[in-house]
Amino acid sequence: MTQRITGISSTAHIAAIGSYVPEQLITNADLEQMVDTNNEWIVRRTGIEQRHRASAEQTTSRLAIAAVQNMLERFPAIDASSVDGIIVATTTPDMPFPSVASQVQQAIGAERCLAVDISAACAGFVSALQMANGLILSGAYRRIVVIGAETLTKITDYSDRSTCILFGDGAGAVLVEAAESGAFLASNAVTDGTGGMHVYSYPGGKIVQNGREVYKWALSTVPGGVADLLSKAGRTIHQLDWFVPHSANLRMIEAICERMEFPFEKALESVVRNGNTSAATIPLALDAAYKEGKLRPNQLVALYGFGSGLTQSGLLLEWTI
Repeated sequence: MTQRITGISSTAHIAAIGSYVPEQLITNADLEQMVDTNNEWIVRRTGIEQRHRASAEQTTSRLAIAAVQNMLERFPAIDASSVDGIIVATTTPDMPFPSVASQVQQAIGAERCLAVDISAACAGFVSALQMANGLILSGAYRRIVVIGAETLTKITDYSDRSTCILFGDGAGAVLVEAAESGAFLASNAVTDGTGGMHVYSYPGGKIVQNGREVYKWALSTVPGGVADLLSKAGRTIHQLDWFVPHSANLRMIEAICERMEFPFEKALESVVRNGNTSAATIPLALDAAYKEGKLRPNQLVALYGFGSGLTQSGLLLEWTI
């Protein structure tokens, strides 16, 4: 196992947010018609009530573009031409190349712009935020759009009752902007490649997951990762306003909160209405909470992504919008 845990200086904050999910739904009742399952079992085991499904024409890039357009519509003071970086976290790109990020760049008209995709599965969005902060800290960039976007239903095996109940499609985006006083307080990254094959997909193949092993791994490691984030920033769990873990499974989030001795009602999730959208779960959860008025400026928020790799990425920040 390799580990890197650091406190980080920052000159960046989140200045805007947006999201998008496809209109088509896959309900638990729909799944009852596909495999041997039922609504009661799905809700009891996962908490998921529904998930969104992209149409054949809706690629990951289209979802990502829609999320950014939603952000720009809601924050009209942002000039898209001033964006000088786009980082897309996804495991389901339209194609190996060109990147999803380059298609977002073309759509929003950011002419002088870094555009790059990263693949870190469910830890991807937080990893992309860490990268954006580093690029802004270097002084070379000032406004970077960070996106988590997935079309996981396109690689879901709907004959596998253990996995097909989990996955959905969606995208979330934030603008990370240079500021005089940075709001990113601490960061960490932990990878254990020996467990990488507990969640995988071969090119052209479907998702394969050993859910039991992933559950055990997350439960045994995520609470310690969050504690490290808080320690590096000189904060305590009692000062944390919101915990935003990867929304893989509501029961997993409940168990992690219990281990952390953190109130479950202060955990933000997107899994109940969207299923597991991998790199998109955290921005979807953030945007839902922002729309509901839960997130307010100066609140302390811990983001924690974890999944295939087995990879974790954490970020402690002060909310700024």
